[in-house]
Amino acid sequence: LLVILVICSLIVTSVILLTPGTEATSVIKTKDDQAFWYLELLYRTREGNVVKFNVETNDTTVLVPNKTFEMYKASKYEVSPDMKHVLLAYNVQPVYQYSFTAYYIICSLETPETWILNPPEVRNARLQFAGWGPQGQQLIFIFENNIYYRATVENRSIRLVSTGKEGVIFNGLSDWLYEEEIFQSHIAHWWSPDGARLAYATINDTLVPRMELPIFTGSPYPTGREYHYPKAGEENPVISLYVVNLNGPLHTIEMKRPEDQRIGEYYVTMVKWATSTKLAVNWLNRAQNISILTLCQATTGVCTKKKEEREFPQLHRITPLFSRDGLKMFFTRPIPQGGRGKFFHISMSISQPNTSSDMLLSITSGDWDVTEVLAYNEEEQLIYFLSTEDGPKRRHLYSAGTVGSFNRRCLSCNSDGCGYVSSSFSHDMAYFLLNCRGHSYIYIYSLSHCLFLSFYKLIDIELNLNLWRTVNSMQMPIVEYKDQTIDDYSTYSYTGCELLRVLGVYGGYITSLLLSSEESTLKCGAVLSPITDFELYASAFSERYLGSPKPDRRAYEMTNLAYRASQFVDRKFLIIHPTADEKVHFQHTAKFISKLISEKANYTLQIYPDEGHFIHSEATRQHLSQSLVNFFEECFRLPEYLFEEALEEEKEEEG
Repeated sequence: LLVILVICSLIVTSVILLTPGTEATSVIKTKDDQAFWYLELLYRTREGNVVKFNVETNDTTVLVPNKTFEMYKASKYEVSPDMKHVLLAYNVQPVYQYSFTAYYIICSLETPETWILNPPEVRNARLQFAGWGPQGQQLIFIFENNIYYRATVENRSIRLVSTGKEGVIFNGLSDWLYEEEIFQSHIAHWWSPDGARLAYATINDTLVPRMELPIFTGSPYPTGREYHYPKAGEENPVISLYVVNLNGPLHTIEMKRPEDQRIGEYYVTMVKWATSTKLAVNWLNRAQNISILTLCQATTGVCTKKKEEREFPQLHRITPLFSRDGLKMFFTRPIPQGGRGKFFHISMSISQPNTSSDMLLSITSGDWDVTEVLAYNEEEQLIYFLSTEDGPKRRHLYSAGTVGSFNRRCLSCNSDGCGYVSSSFSHDMAYFLLNCRGHSYIYIYSLSHCLFLSFYKLIDIELNLNLWRTVNSMQMPIVEYKDQTIDDYSTYSYTGCELLRVLGVYGGYITSLLLSSEESTLKCGAVLSPITDFELYASAFSERYLGSPKPDRRAYEMTNLAYRASQFVDRKFLIIHPTADEKVHFQHTAKFISKLISEKANYTLQIYPDEGHFIHSEATRQHLSQSLVNFFEECFRLPEYLFEEALEEEKEEEG
């Protein structure tokens, strides 16, 4: 949890300097449009044009000019795999953290033709999703939680599934819980590599209790927006996984979950195609202490267990990587490193012919973590991954052999001082894209085909020069990483108990604990949308750490901030909470301040009417920043008698 300790007034000054006004917002901002590997590289330039870059010839061609975006007021785009059409989304409205609705239009890149994307029975439909398949012009879109399919742009749309019910039964999309806590994406469908099949989840919220978010503005009487939100110990959504065959007559098969009584209620936490007919699926029990990775036959629905994890159920967050034939699987798992504890490293599972057992090999080792497995080059037998080997605050791109001595090499450690990268590889593994997250540089590198022992930079895609000119003209704060240990701060000559402050954004609960501790020297703190009672929060998150509250509530009672209300009496405490927060409901703050009032505790409450957890209004974000600055300025204002004492000391020294 992120907790920022505010130690002295210099930090407040830094906050003031770095809080941009409206006129400065566009200056201190990176240009970081994602680049996509097709047969060539596609990305959007600073001028707004979508271009394709031929890495062999260094030729750049404009596919979608910026004027097309301006014409339709489009804010999202996707080019078809055959590069003959572009899908544009306009009038985009956010739903939750990742999900949104929009209107869509398809534009030909070769002719002036356009097609409005609608279900056959509806005109001007606001869609929940639209996107291309992996081949040609095939695409799907989702309307009213039902999935529609087009084999080509000019074909008529056909409905693949009709069981959808708005807000209740989701096909191919996540409900709130899966979007926020499980998939961390609104997408719950997965194309097979050849485009012949589509796997999709059906998430049924029928039994999940409803939460109503009040809307206070816009009408004389407040209205409400309901959605299904499972709190700790309450009914969870029920998920099923299906595969529909798109070639010939539609044929849908359900993937069968493992026949293991320990699973009981479960989550599906990962779905990925291993081959065009095999699907990797991870099943996690509700208690989140047993995770089973299976390989499912798309033609029969039979799933075979490949891996089980009990001690470290983080396996459900790992996405495996497969060889083309599906016989080799690469994944990370916690492996003991002597007396230094366990670290996540790459293992390779090799399926043996005519046997049910797999051979397991460890590819990497050391007291550092592999954070992502990116690509596997079958010809050179090299695996590419990101790791923290260069330091826990850094991410670099490495390669390692999968035969012999598993030799490891860093490919980004000398990349112009960049210490935190992400990367993607071309389909033929001849090139990789290196995105320097710290400096927001994007490079293309060419890999030598001679055992991949050499590589060179091919082109700089985006250097964000305007950003760096602006940053270099300012005196910027120095970033330092520190633990939350603060016991000895008050002993330093340049601080005192009166000068220790704490701010919690995402770490609102930890901030409240620090502020309310009997031994705490903190006198002042601010929290944004704090979790005050984990029984009121999402089931998947709360139960992961505290178990279910139904058999034993003690863990929930011990972590409930209401029981610490009396310890806020002599603190300066600012609570900020949007009233339409769909993630951490205002109910947390309402119940908490009721207890603060009964204990006569000191607090200040600031609300943002009808704003959600992720504040979209620029004006609201500016107001929030200024409110925090004002609060901490007041906190750091020393009592008058201290100023008088300081003046007396100065006079004595001068005298």
